[in-house]
Amino acid sequence: MSNAASIVTFIILSFSLSLILIMKRDSLPPGVKRPLAILALVMISFSFGLIVYSFLANPK
Repeated sequence: MSNAASIVTFIILSFSLSLILIMKRDSLPPGVKRPLAILALVMISFSFGLIVYSFLANPK
């Protein structure tokens, strides 16, 4: 798998995790909500960083 495919896969997975957390926030136990929300926030932030990096690294 190429580097670009890995980045796209990670971005799709991080946005999917965040969407699932938003949709199922009422059914999650309270002890699990905060760690999953923090993990999703970190993954989304890293995804945006990868998106910006890919635009700056390969200007076309």
